Amino acid sequence: MSINKKEILQKRFSKLDKHYRALKEYNALIEELLKEKNIYEQFTFNTLKAQERAILDAYLKRFASLQDFLGAKIFPLLLEVAGIHTKKMSEILSHIEREGVIDTLENWVELREVRNELEHDYPEELEEALSDLKYCVDSFEKIEYYYLNSLNFFKKYL
Repeated sequence: MSINKKEILQKRFSKLDKHYRALKEYNALIEELLKEKNIYEQFTFNTLKAQERAILDAYLKRFASLQDFLGAKIFPLLLEVAGIHTKKMSEILSHIEREGVIDTLENWVELREVRNELEHDYPEELEEALSDLKYCVDSFEKIEYYYLNSLNFFKKYL
């Protein structure tokens, strides 16, 4: 495998790390906010300050960025570096699951679907959007697991 692809992957992980660190910080802020109030309840959500809503929006943006970047920029190149050649996204995800980078394809797809719903429906259907927001916040450890597994998989090929 060419050094160039490894270098590209290292640069991508460097960029991804920035998204991950920000997501982790926003997650901590949301956890603090949850100690004070149930942000997933419609009335409470509607009374949040602009700064509190901004934290939620920033979390969702980073969550989406992390997942998009993993799927589009990291997973395919990870497999190339490992000598596994695939073309279709379904093949990439299947191999990524087999290699233990993601726990299950179903969980990856569900994260993607919920995150897509939030991007397209938020905040028109507030009750559903709040449920999806909770799902994404509750899924922090899962997306963190995917990120760290990707990084550890790559380290085997450095």
